[in-house]
Amino acid sequence: MSGFENYSREAQQIEQEIERKGIVLGIDWDNEPQVREIARMALSGSQEKTGAAFHGLRWNDRAMVELFALSQLMLTVMQQSAGDGMQTHGGRAWKSFGHALWMEAGTLGLIKADE
Repeated sequence: MSGFENYSREAQQIEQEIERKGIVLGIDWDNEPQVREIARMALSGSQEKTGAAFHGLRWNDRAMVELFALSQLMLTVMQQSAGDGMQTHGGRAWKSFGHALWMEAGTLGLIKADE
């Protein structure tokens, strides 16, 4: 345990940023095929193909790279809170993106089906 963490506040802040990136990118969090495609891109390393120089990216490419980084933060917060015996959940965008990441991780063979 790394000390007291306010996981709920962290989740809210991350989700707010996920929602903002979703607006920029035109993501419909209720459109499962669209969200799964984005999750697949995040998990397959497509963010590395987006461009080498972050500051030289177009605004929508930059938003996508930031969304991919937020997915890593989301997973880190969930792992840390689980390690402290707590479950951390966000709202609609968090749940939609988290579910898509989980499903795509299974499809890509990154996790076992029973995990």
